[in-house]
Amino acid sequence: MVAATYSYSTGSGTGVAIGIAIGLAILLVYVAALWRIFTKAGQPGWAAIIPIYNYYVILKIVGRPWWWLLLYLVPIVNLVILIIVLNDLSKSFGHGVGFTLGLIFLSFIFYPILGFVDSRYLGPAGAPAGPPPPPPAGTLPPPPA
Repeated sequence: MVAATYSYSTGSGTGVAIGIAIGLAILLVYVAALWRIFTKAGQPGWAAIIPIYNYYVILKIVGRPWWWLLLYLVPIVNLVILIIVLNDLSKSFGHGVGFTLGLIFLSFIFYPILGFVDSRYLGPAGAPAGPPPPPPAGTLPPPPA
């Protein structure tokens, strides 16, 4: 009886190295975009690199209570909460449901759009941030309704 021998070549690992490099590049772009999103919303940008705390900051940005962090720990519920928070994040920057779908399915494209393009923070879930601006000097105020 002849014993068969097999030899496998592992190669140089170039494919693995390229995969790691691409993954790190996507991660860096994501963190940079999240940093810009936080600063646009008046939050500290460094919070983007702190795990769990960055979810708390996003909840503050969209106007949801802190205890929603606990809902991220519940299976199935966390998916629903994630969709709600992403929809509120989209509204907070003046976008609609289509942008929410982009954040859900193509987040590596839509987070940088929020961070680096002309998206402006409007307040939690699109509410105006602060009181309306005063009328220009020299104009009469509107009559009471």
